Amino acid sequence: MISAAGLSRAALRRQLRQARRSLSPLEQRLAAQRLYRLLAQHPLFRRARHIALYLPNDGEIDPRPLLRAAQRRGKATYLPVLDPWPRTRMIFQRVRPGERLRPNRYGIPEPVRAREAQRKVWTLDLLLMPLVGFDEAGGRLGMGGGFYDRSLAYRTRQKSWRKPTLLGLAHECQKVDRLPLASWDVALDATVTDRDWYRPETCSRHDPND
Repeated sequence: MISAAGLSRAALRRQLRQARRSLSPLEQRLAAQRLYRLLAQHPLFRRARHIALYLPNDGEIDPRPLLRAAQRRGKATYLPVLDPWPRTRMIFQRVRPGERLRPNRYGIPEPVRAREAQRKVWTLDLLLMPLVGFDEAGGRLGMGGGFYDRSLAYRTRQKSWRKPTLLGLAHECQKVDRLPLASWDVALDATVTDRDWYRPETCSRHDPND
């Protein structure tokens, strides 16, 4: 676990990004397999009909085995797509097996924009989110662009709104003792790593076998 004491968000982000980038290709593959085993048979994943994921970049843990599993089971799967304008906006668009993708301005593959395939984030059942760092209290540190926080800002205004379930996905090495959070940061319902499940302190620790 990394201590955030005395570190700015920018410094902490640099340290955590380096930690995940330092993982070897074999360690990345094994981490993706362990993540799959922890999540693929969980009720949150099995019951969800509309699931948004991401494609890995910059050492992020790889959720593509979960994407393929969801598609095999007939679930609707979605990937984030950046808006050309405003450039700070992100939407979620359905992606099907074998669909053509193209790199966005950050070089991350995304579906070719098609309005009829897009879905409002609050109508999704499950959102699997990338992150740079996390803590056991539900804190999430992202890359700094704010795309997810802006998309989910309604969750901070309406505390009772529970859709979609927000699961952060991470390597265990991205765990922080306590993240310094900003007022706009949206809390996670849980974080799943290649080793364990973590829920906020106000909830009981999750047993992945229930």
